[in-house]
Amino acid sequence: MRLQLTFQLQIFPVTTKAADKFRDECGVFGIYGHAEAARLAYLGLYALQHRGQESCGIVSSDGRELRSERAMGLVSDVFDAARLNRLPGQSAIGHVRYSTAGEVSIREAQPFLVACQHGQVAICHNGNLPFAGEERKRLERAGAIFSSTSDTEVILHGIARSQAASINAAIPEVLRETEGAFSMLFLTPDSLIAIRDPRGFRPLALGRLGDSTWVVASETCAFDLIEATYVRDVEPGEMIIIDASGLHSSRPLPAREHSMCIFEHVYFARPDSLIYGHSVNESRHKMGKRLALEQPAEADLVVPVPDSGVAAAIGYAAQSGINYRQGLVRNHYVHRTFIEPKQSIRSFGVRIKLNPVRHLIEGRRVVLIDDSIVRGTTSKKIVRMVREAGAAEVHMRISCPPTVSPCFYGVDTPNRDDLIAAQMSVEEIRDFIGADTLGYLSLEGMLAATGIAPRASCVACWTGNYPTRITREAETQWAREHEPVPSD
Repeated sequence: MRLQLTFQLQIFPVTTKAADKFRDECGVFGIYGHAEAARLAYLGLYALQHRGQESCGIVSSDGRELRSERAMGLVSDVFDAARLNRLPGQSAIGHVRYSTAGEVSIREAQPFLVACQHGQVAICHNGNLPFAGEERKRLERAGAIFSSTSDTEVILHGIARSQAASINAAIPEVLRETEGAFSMLFLTPDSLIAIRDPRGFRPLALGRLGDSTWVVASETCAFDLIEATYVRDVEPGEMIIIDASGLHSSRPLPAREHSMCIFEHVYFARPDSLIYGHSVNESRHKMGKRLALEQPAEADLVVPVPDSGVAAAIGYAAQSGINYRQGLVRNHYVHRTFIEPKQSIRSFGVRIKLNPVRHLIEGRRVVLIDDSIVRGTTSKKIVRMVREAGAAEVHMRISCPPTVSPCFYGVDTPNRDDLIAAQMSVEEIRDFIGADTLGYLSLEGMLAATGIAPRASCVACWTGNYPTRITREAETQWAREHEPVPSD
């Protein structure tokens, strides 16, 4: 009898809030002093695509006027030669977005561009402002009109209403009263401005191309693509103004204890980037080595969950002496659309992305290395898939501590009730995902691997100790936007 399968077209966003991973905030890129500023901004955003895939945009300046192009989708799909030709000038800022707050629509796409008493100004923002909801309500009661749900627009309203003598004075005046995570770029007709919150939650790097071009980006991998050189980080609390007279640095924001996001080193950033001046690849390799010391396993193979588990797995194998093998193959061409059979295929969502190499795994004891477990549903499917490929044992090892708290500083995380480590013990998680053993890297081991001082690190997602006050309204809004996702 012939088996007939019927198919249905499934549309899947590149990233969804249902995915069993944390999703990084956004990425920003700025350039001043280059004849092809918009084209280099396009390349910079292309290198930062992993930081956001929902929308992207570029604003350029020709010295007199700012022009904007924004759209939903990936950088390579949105920007073609015709669109870039509509962005003349020698300076530009750009943004790739993955929403951590607000809606998903073209209205939320950045950079935002407005005209106010200080002239034209564009802004793009990597981070999150937990108190933006309170300020937004106050502004609305005073008659303000908003065009988006983004917390970034609240900052623009403050700047537009400021009685400061210039945009350069208005920006720090507003941000001095702003608590939260922000690495921001502003563009005016004659200047590029970069500013980072005093705690330094989100990264922001400064680079140079030749003698006269300055670049700023969320990650240094954006510099490599355009052959720019990393100079240093924009320091927490620092504001940099780049204009025709050069680069000017000041510290207009009140000093705070630093709280740099360590998840950048665990998962978010590309391994070829420097984050907070430290190599991401080296950090992950050291995390794997520490993990092997803290959580050893009797096994035949070390297998990474690609791609974020690769560097840690190499470190684990090097330290433990267990053979490293790429026993899971990732399909790098999973995009927005594919055809799924209506007849159920178990764990289809995972299998479309990962497939086991059976001849490597069959009959062997396998150590699976991943960067984190969020909801646990994906880990459960991967463990089951490896067992079905014939593994004799499956030992799961995670290169960070159990994640027990949501992030309010620009990372898309589930609410606390949907984080498996906030609801279960390690042994209960092991039983849920079906592994023979489960081990996490300690907080101390993770911090030691990054080389970043514990007192300068934000580890709230692992400890529940937030470096700033979190309002009840912010928690309620977060829970509403991150409702628990049913597991399958």
